[in-house]
Amino acid sequence: MVTKFTDITDKVVPLFQKNYIQGVKYLDFLAFVSVVELMNNKMHLTEKGLNQIKLIKAGMNKGRDN
Repeated sequence: MVTKFTDITDKVVPLFQKNYIQGVKYLDFLAFVSVVELMNNKMHLTEKGLNQIKLIKAGMNKGRDN
């Protein structure tokens, strides 16, 4: 169970870095990690950072250009 942001950075991300996701979902994981890094650096608190996150989100899952 994830109850705080540090659970994501300390547990979830390392788990999936150690146990690779296969297929196209790996690309979504990489995008998720980039958002986590932006948030870890407090970029989500700026308009520019929030726009970056929105762009990343738009390219995930069915929005991906492959």
